[in-house]
Amino acid sequence: MKTGGKPAPVTDWPDDLSRPVRSLPEHRALRVALSGGLDSLLLLHVAAACHADVVAVHVNHQLQPDHEETEQFCRDVCAELSVPIIVERISVPVGTGQAGGLEDAARNARYRVFDHLQQPGDLLLMAHHADDQLETVLFRLLRGSGVGGLAGMPRTRSLGKGRLLRPWLAVGRERLEQVAAGAGLDWREDPSNQSQVHDRNYLRHAVVPGLKQRWPGLLRRVAHSARACADSEYLNRKLAELHWQACADGGHRVTLAGFRALDRIEQRNLLCWRFRQNGWPLPSLADWDQVLTELLEAAEGGQPELRGPGYSVRRYREHLYFVPDAMTPAGDVFLEPDKPLRWGSWRITLAACGAADTADAPVSPIRVSTRRGGERVRLHPGRPSRLLKTWLQEQGVPPWERAALPLVFRQGEEGDELIAIGNLWTSDQYSGGAPAAGWRLIVERDCD
Repeated sequence: MKTGGKPAPVTDWPDDLSRPVRSLPEHRALRVALSGGLDSLLLLHVAAACHADVVAVHVNHQLQPDHEETEQFCRDVCAELSVPIIVERISVPVGTGQAGGLEDAARNARYRVFDHLQQPGDLLLMAHHADDQLETVLFRLLRGSGVGGLAGMPRTRSLGKGRLLRPWLAVGRERLEQVAAGAGLDWREDPSNQSQVHDRNYLRHAVVPGLKQRWPGLLRRVAHSARACADSEYLNRKLAELHWQACADGGHRVTLAGFRALDRIEQRNLLCWRFRQNGWPLPSLADWDQVLTELLEAAEGGQPELRGPGYSVRRYREHLYFVPDAMTPAGDVFLEPDKPLRWGSWRITLAACGAADTADAPVSPIRVSTRRGGERVRLHPGRPSRLLKTWLQEQGVPPWERAALPLVFRQGEEGDELIAIGNLWTSDQYSGGAPAAGWRLIVERDCD
């Protein structure tokens, strides 16, 4: 099998392909995603000619009958180029068996490999080109994407702890084919690329050729529209950041008055921006106006909410809260010294301090649980205790948080003593500069 041969000197590669590969940002490690197809193979050759520190990454999805031959082909190419190669074999969940589902699952699995590899300062090159961008924009248009989706693939973005860069996003596939053929390169074709069962392949083979014939400047026109959408999305994000600064009251809520002062489009823009900031998928809502009206205009004492995948937006008193779904441990859990405990969205630690650093200070059993009803708390030594339910209401703790709030008890001969209420209050015995118990109780919440 012909494997492509040694790379030509950098001066022999056309400037429109080598220039964007030569002028890379500073990096610690440089990797090239290598599938074995024309685009990635040509990119590896050009990158290896321009840089001495290139490493190839081949992700074997094990979906095609000839996947082992393709993997060996990539190894042979890298051997002839004297380029190290990282090969990752993965298993892609087939799911429902629908073509689009499998296609998306393979892509997500591939990017998880890249994400894991990337460390601070690392750069991964991918060979996406202008035709890929066209297909992406058309595909997202048919899915009903907004301007963020219609912006297409960005030239560069963060990936894992490093960055991803697509140096040939402005170059058409026809140009890449021309250069590869002129250099006598050989590559492997993925048989699934010819199947029009996959949506992107249908666009590539059945739709795009006719569009290009009708509009010869199609790649340039779509690229221009994608850039305009990217600009609009950038402005949307900047506007949302300004509105968040004006409305936010802490890291997980906004004031109702500030949110109401925005118009409907601004409210929706702010919510979508915050969902993305939290890494949450956008909710599938047929009528945003109706949902926002119900959220904002419900009667006092009502508990309206906007539900999304894995989260909700809830209203309580004069605030809107961004609430992630969280699993809270059932039953009691005992806290061990210097071993942080994850409790829903809280992290609880019993840390040694003072005399406990140098001696084995006795530790009373510390129990963590949720409310069961009837709990009392003594906020100040020598003063009467109070019903926890009443105190939580006075503090304005939303009802849904009260049920999941971690309560920390110290067990003693005279019964259990409540020493911490989430991150809202901690007994003086376990807080301050020199806790009397010799141990400091630290309760932290993710969104604080």
